[in-house]
Amino acid sequence: MAGQSDLHLSLFSFQEEEFLGEDEMVEIVPNMRMDPLHLICGDFGPFRPQIATQVPLWLAVALKIRGKCTIRPPEWMSVEKLTQVLEAERNSSREFQPLPFHFVEISRLISDHARDDIPDVYMVRSLIEDIRNVRFDKVETGLQTIHERTHAMKLKNLSATEANIVRPFVLRALQAFYKHDSPEMIPQSDTTAIRRRQVADHGPKKEPAALTEGQNFQKENR
Repeated sequence: MAGQSDLHLSLFSFQEEEFLGEDEMVEIVPNMRMDPLHLICGDFGPFRPQIATQVPLWLAVALKIRGKCTIRPPEWMSVEKLTQVLEAERNSSREFQPLPFHFVEISRLISDHARDDIPDVYMVRSLIEDIRNVRFDKVETGLQTIHERTHAMKLKNLSATEANIVRPFVLRALQAFYKHDSPEMIPQSDTTAIRRRQVADHGPKKEPAALTEGQNFQKENR
């Protein structure tokens, strides 16, 4: 995945973020009877009509598309809870309110595929968008405080989307400061390349001249 093998590469794509968010657990209410599913990621079921059970979000969406269940939105997706979160976000200029790490992806997937299962779905969408905007403003404000004396940053309760945007910028900024103030912080590969260039500039080392026959004779008779 992009951004996982090398921290200097591009951000996670929207599809990659959504893929990771699909592993979050949600509650469904089946309308069919089915034996347990034994999957690599775990066992889910048995499924009985009108008996709620926990499944990964990707499985909930798959069953919903086939008309096999309804999805119960998480408690934090209610209008009342989101309103409280939005007010708390606005009242705190530095702190981020605790929400699921993939709350953006979860809310998007449920609202796209199970809109009829969400009470006041349009209000829920609007509140989540407002929360995202307020939190992004805080992120931008926090990034403006980075300077040459910054050695680390702690941003508690960031979501996956927010961390995905912040991570590359913070890493590049801190590494630039470290390299400027402390040459020893340059990666080992860089210092090795510099040494090789210095050796090449000085040319190959000269081998000592061969001893003459007289010198060899003197050394043998000492």
